[in-house]
Amino acid sequence: MVVGDFIIEVLGPVLESLEPIVPGEWFPLYFIRPYLQRPLIAAVFVAMVAGFLGSFLLIRNLALIGDGLAHVSFGAIAIGLVVGIVDPLIWAFVLCVISAILIDFLQVKKWLTGDTAIAIFLTGMLGLGVVVTRLYGGGSLISVEGYLWGNLNLIDSDSFEFIMIACIISYLSLAIFYHSLLLISIDPIAAKIQGLPVRFIGLYWSILTAAVVVSMVQFVGVLLVTALIVTPAAIAQLLSRSFFMCVVLSQVLGVVTVLLGLYYSAELSTDSGAMIALVSAIMFVVVAVSKGLIKQFTAADNNSN
Repeated sequence: MVVGDFIIEVLGPVLESLEPIVPGEWFPLYFIRPYLQRPLIAAVFVAMVAGFLGSFLLIRNLALIGDGLAHVSFGAIAIGLVVGIVDPLIWAFVLCVISAILIDFLQVKKWLTGDTAIAIFLTGMLGLGVVVTRLYGGGSLISVEGYLWGNLNLIDSDSFEFIMIACIISYLSLAIFYHSLLLISIDPIAAKIQGLPVRFIGLYWSILTAAVVVSMVQFVGVLLVTALIVTPAAIAQLLSRSFFMCVVLSQVLGVVTVLLGLYYSAELSTDSGAMIALVSAIMFVVVAVSKGLIKQFTAADNNSN
């Protein structure tokens, strides 16, 4: 518990100092109660990493891989809970890494397109998770369904430790390999000519994607992972003029989405994952419609002149 305890020790007093200015009746409790500080911190960290990762996924046309790996993680978690694995997230991470590597392999070999491979793993593992749960789930059924829609109460000290380590390693890796990943995403042939280890970076990218997805499923839910990986990055794309700006803005939007989602879920007593997904979708619609209207009015003014 070294990393998790250290983060709580450092950020806990900061959150407590913010509590007096936080609006709402129930949402401020996330800032003063230690067992609620964990999910709040985890949500913010994951939102930043997901926004960073999502920007690369969009330019690589792999927006669905997050959703696909989330469904793989559901099947893995269901199996883990049924057989009594102490920490199903670790088990889910292992199977997600294997699935991500296989998807990448099938795409590189051009045996299947990326979307086709993702769809096969998505439906297969989701179906396996549902069947295993129905046949052998017993008392674990409620816990499994919590992973479907997201449940902040599932984030205990062990899960918090895993999420923090996964987020820190993933974020640092994305920052270190930023330029290499960007070049590989835009022109992999040119990257290979320049001597970059394209296959190694591709495999490492798959592992990072799996780690980020697994770290999200507890509070966003398997069915709503796209809300944090794709939607903030898509909004940032609409508003940005450069990829770097898109990366920065997607992280900011991800954090805003999480905070608004947690606020409304706490005040209205709704599921956190569903509310975060709803907030992200509303933000996208507002930005897309606003940009369309601005373009239309700008074009009309230019034509009138």
